[in-house]
Amino acid sequence: MIKNKLWVGIVSGLVLPFVGYAIFLSIFDALEAAEIIGGASDVSPQFRQRTSGILAIALNLIPMNIFQKRKFDTATRGLVLPTIGYAVFWVIYFSDYLFR
Repeated sequence: MIKNKLWVGIVSGLVLPFVGYAIFLSIFDALEAAEIIGGASDVSPQFRQRTSGILAIALNLIPMNIFQKRKFDTATRGLVLPTIGYAVFWVIYFSDYLFR
């Protein structure tokens, strides 16, 4: 049972993107091995990492929607904290490619 606690939101906000990032990179690798998509250098140097990262951050929208529907305001606040942290890290880390 999910509880309306700050730590529940923080933990889900930290774990879900981390696991999602690994899954997305694995999917890219499997698609490249099956020759469905081209190599990583075909588009841009860090395309896979950028795309996987932003998709992993966006995965937090799923528990956020669940928390909001159940009126778990405290858990939603906890989820927003790591989401903002991940987003700020993503923008800073890929700022060379974003702000050329």
